[in-house]
Amino acid sequence: MFDNQKTRQELYDRIRESSKAEVVLQEMKRLGFWSKNDKEPSLPEQLIKQEAALVKELNALNAQKRKFHNKEAMLREMRIKRMATAKEKREENKKKREQQRFEKAAAWRQRKTGEILYLGEMVSAGLANTSNDTAKLSAYNLPVFNNENELASAMGITLSTLKFLAFNRKVSTVSHYRKFYLSKKSGGKRLISAPMPKLKTAQYWILQNILQRIPAHPAVHGFIQQHSILTNAAPHVGKEVVLNIDVKDFFPSIHFKRVKGLFQRIGYAEKFAAILALLCTEAATEEVALDGKAYFVQKGNRVLPQGAPTSPAITTLLCYKLDKRLQGLADTHQCAYTRYADDITFSGNDPQFNAQQMVWRIKKILSDEGFEVHPDKIAVMRKGSRQHVTGIVVNKKKSVSRDKRRKFRALLHNLETKPGFIPAWGNNNSGYAILGYANFMKMVDPLKTAGTLQKLQSLIASGKLQLITAVKPSKDKNDSKPWWNVT
Repeated sequence: MFDNQKTRQELYDRIRESSKAEVVLQEMKRLGFWSKNDKEPSLPEQLIKQEAALVKELNALNAQKRKFHNKEAMLREMRIKRMATAKEKREENKKKREQQRFEKAAAWRQRKTGEILYLGEMVSAGLANTSNDTAKLSAYNLPVFNNENELASAMGITLSTLKFLAFNRKVSTVSHYRKFYLSKKSGGKRLISAPMPKLKTAQYWILQNILQRIPAHPAVHGFIQQHSILTNAAPHVGKEVVLNIDVKDFFPSIHFKRVKGLFQRIGYAEKFAAILALLCTEAATEEVALDGKAYFVQKGNRVLPQGAPTSPAITTLLCYKLDKRLQGLADTHQCAYTRYADDITFSGNDPQFNAQQMVWRIKKILSDEGFEVHPDKIAVMRKGSRQHVTGIVVNKKKSVSRDKRRKFRALLHNLETKPGFIPAWGNNNSGYAILGYANFMKMVDPLKTAGTLQKLQSLIASGKLQLITAVKPSKDKNDSKPWWNVT
């Protein structure tokens, strides 16, 4: 049985390789049913062999056709499968990206509640840097913050409040400053930017816990404890020549980047330096009404506002190099040098003092440090004329000018002798302004002005001089009441 199956299979293989007619012919020859002609095959035999060759060739062609047909089907199937896999992967990647975006947005929202990541255009660079220079901070005994939450906590406010106060808004519906003008002694008006209570509290914290702990240059007397206009005037008493120079636009000359750089130089990381600088600076704004609503639009860069408690202390520290250079200039010419905010004073005993040359050198130093001399406020006062420094006469000793004392005594005389007399001192009709000037006179020259102050106090007691207290203006624009009340 096995041999028969094998023989049958072999016959099938032989027929598949050639043709049935050729296999039959070969078997008939082998079994003797077909005569063998070794010299030349017969015609039928030739035809059978040709048919076998053709069948073999046809089988080869069919096999090749099937091969190519299967290859194209296979490629098509592979292509479809690959496209389906790619589509599935794209969908999977899309879902993964959406999940990543969702998680990233959730993480960002979470970070925003616990961190300050953005504070407005042009001021947010470096907020990722939180590395303090602890060596410098400890040298000045300054508080160290590891993050903005610690800074807010030290100030006694929430993180959201800190961000609200420090955020730099190009257009805002709120203003952190109340602005008004004060008349200058020399004429004109000075813009005062008074911070609102929350910002003012934060600025006082910066002043007391950071700025006042850093020593100032010995020549500086403005807004420093144990210093005053008296200590500023003292080195210039009895000198042959006194030179006074005022710096033009002193506070507006100091912009945000310089203030930020100051806080970085004393050891704070760029992030904390930026926050502190934003709390201490303010951009000029214009109030615009639109659809019945007020908007405050920034008009320039952030600078130190005149009226913030931190501004004088910041200028004192920023001008340390300026003070060193001006002190060196004074030492070279055997002069005394002091500075009270934007008032610069030189004095010396050399009668040949070249004021023009000195002014030129001071201008050059100020220009190098980013400041400009006020052209209308340069005064050279020699011994034969009245010499004054920050409102105090210094010819022979510290005193109030004779004209001022005479006018003040005349004011008190009119109060005493003229019923209904309405007093005014300078550009102010406040009784407190008059009382304040009397105390100033006592501080400068207590011996000559003690009687004047006593007389003023008796006029107040008798009701001939009523003190006027400034009060907060009404929010009602239709309220025509004045900003002050007589008490």
